[in-house]
Amino acid sequence: MMTMHRAVSQLSSQCREHIVLRIERFPPFFLTLLLTITMLGFSAPQTSTVPPLSKPTQDYLVYVVCESADKVVLIRFGAGGAHIESQFHIGLMPTDINGPHGVMVSPDKKYFYVSVGHGRPDGSAWKYGAGSDEVIKYTGLGLFPATADITPDGNFIFVANANFYGDMVPSSISVVATDQMIEVKRIPTCTMPHGSRLNHDGTKHYSVCMMDDMLVEIDTQKFAVDRYFMLAAGKEMGMTGAPATHSMADHKPACTPTWAQPSNDGSIVYVACNQSNEIVAIKTDTWTLARRFPAGTGVYNLAMTKDGRLIATNKRGQSVSVFDPVSGRELAKIPTQRRVVHGAVVSPDDRYAFISVEGVGSEPGTVEVIDLSTYKTVATVDVGSQAAGIDFWKMEASKP
Repeated sequence: MMTMHRAVSQLSSQCREHIVLRIERFPPFFLTLLLTITMLGFSAPQTSTVPPLSKPTQDYLVYVVCESADKVVLIRFGAGGAHIESQFHIGLMPTDINGPHGVMVSPDKKYFYVSVGHGRPDGSAWKYGAGSDEVIKYTGLGLFPATADITPDGNFIFVANANFYGDMVPSSISVVATDQMIEVKRIPTCTMPHGSRLNHDGTKHYSVCMMDDMLVEIDTQKFAVDRYFMLAAGKEMGMTGAPATHSMADHKPACTPTWAQPSNDGSIVYVACNQSNEIVAIKTDTWTLARRFPAGTGVYNLAMTKDGRLIATNKRGQSVSVFDPVSGRELAKIPTQRRVVHGAVVSPDDRYAFISVEGVGSEPGTVEVIDLSTYKTVATVDVGSQAAGIDFWKMEASKP
């Protein structure tokens, strides 16, 4: 009986009074049964504590370009926070803005490449030694080269000639051989291409056309467009071949896609619709719509973790979203320190997301570091104005 009263004492006061008033009326066998149920089903709740944010045990190095400051900045993040490791000026025009927009690190980590938007008349792509920041070579491209990616073997970069400030006419993707920095092919696509990304195998290249509401797939062996996909809601359609080259001056986009992100296995391509605040998923085997789901305000750039989470920057929403892209469920939304959120890259260990934020007016740009286990911002560092393209260089032992 004393054991029964001890068990009952674990219940709420109201429930305890109700049971104690009646406990003496129960036969012995029922008291034993009740004791068993009570101990199993009404035991004190188990509590779990969330461990505090642990500091990194190694350093993470990330390159970011600052479009309005003409700077390339190397960020070091470790146990002591984030700071600028080095920075330098880029471009040939000493009095005008050169406009570095995209940055990509070679798979062997020996080099990095920067796409520069402005020139006379065209933009360019530059090759540097990683760590030394020594310029090796550059080559001219098309009108306003913007986002870019590099093949898994490091032999080619694919750069979207976005033509942000020109006429609303079809533009192109430039293919550059990285050894000698020679443009080997300029592939016509559609109006205002952006969001240049290769699949994991490097066999397919994906970009979007902001003014045409299109996703375009390039066969990297043929250096030619294989297929394109119309993205506007209710008008989704996959097509073979290259899109017709004609002016879209009177076309009003409904999606305004800004990024194409292949899934880890290449079976899906996720597209950010900046205007309609959606993410569209397209199956690559059947070239059909898989799903579309709501995203943050002005969803802009996308990145993917190795475990399959989708990171999305919300350019007009001053935040970063993390999605389960299979269900379309938003797992977290993390506010950023400044407005106009731009790029995202994930560390190879899936621990951190590094976010570039442009800032507004005289504000500096920032790089913000998000812990992907807690969805908390753990470090920020100011860089030059209009922080844009961002890519991961390497991890190394922490500096003393």
